Amino acid sequence: MKYLFVSGLLFFGLAFSFFAFKSNNDMAKIYDFKVETIDGEEIELSQYKGKTLLIVNVASKCGLTPQYEELQALYEEYKDQGLLILGFPANNFMGQEPGSNEEIKSFCRMNYGVGFPMFAKISVQGDDIHPLYSYLTQKSENGVFDAKVRWNFQKFLVSPQGELLQSFGPRQKVTEVEVREAIIAALPK
Repeated sequence: MKYLFVSGLLFFGLAFSFFAFKSNNDMAKIYDFKVETIDGEEIELSQYKGKTLLIVNVASKCGLTPQYEELQALYEEYKDQGLLILGFPANNFMGQEPGSNEEIKSFCRMNYGVGFPMFAKISVQGDDIHPLYSYLTQKSENGVFDAKVRWNFQKFLVSPQGELLQSFGPRQKVTEVEVREAIIAALPK
């Protein structure tokens, strides 16, 4: 009888831990998300498997907007080595991205020659946060770290295997040694 009681406790304990805690294998992966391009096409991020991703929330009327130029230069330099920069316009900070998707696309091409993939305007924080950004910013979803988006041009570095590696603050430029070295180290081998 004592044996059955202990066995039962052990079974229920294991069952509880199985259902109560997500393992890293059960957590969402970056490739599980669908997003809308700036042209309105829904795509799966899984099409970017094997690429190093730098995911950036962008805005057209921000003091940090000139970072588009540095992002484009970095993209041109390393795109053939497997780097993709993904731009996600967001109007979360003082209304600094008020335009439509078409206006944003035109602004980026005309003013900065942006050629890296741009996506439809989303929310990167708050009650209407896009599921991708919920994943990027919450350890409970990504299993790596919490990284609140503090302003426009926050950057998230993702390995070619889809692992979230690092977050860089809005004022950290891709031309800074620390940021550049992290991106280069993450390029596909």
